[in-house]
Amino acid sequence: MIKFLSTLMLGLVLLAACNQKSANAEASFKVWGNCKMCKKTIEASLKDKAGIAEASWDVKSKQMKVSFDSTQIKLQDIQQYIAAAGYDNDGVRGNDQAYAGLHECCKYDRAPLSATPMP
Repeated sequence: MIKFLSTLMLGLVLLAACNQKSANAEASFKVWGNCKMCKKTIEASLKDKAGIAEASWDVKSKQMKVSFDSTQIKLQDIQQYIAAAGYDNDGVRGNDQAYAGLHECCKYDRAPLSATPMP
């Protein structure tokens, strides 16, 4: 009886592990920046964030490539983390205070904020 219960418990644990769904996703989007110091800051903004498997920003192309589990984190959240570090990207404008605190070589030409028409 104990062997049977042990086998049943092991089977239930394995079944539960197999039923955990993950949705591996990849995304590529533009992040403005200038140099290797930018690369370090941009990539560090995603370090140790739940659901992010890999993140790499290319200095020349300004392209961010991210591999992530879409059941744990959304692309918009990833872009928000980068923006919080002061970097504009295809999804979110960088935080103005964080941008102001960047090293001089990291300050890229920012696009002006869009004017919102008044009703």
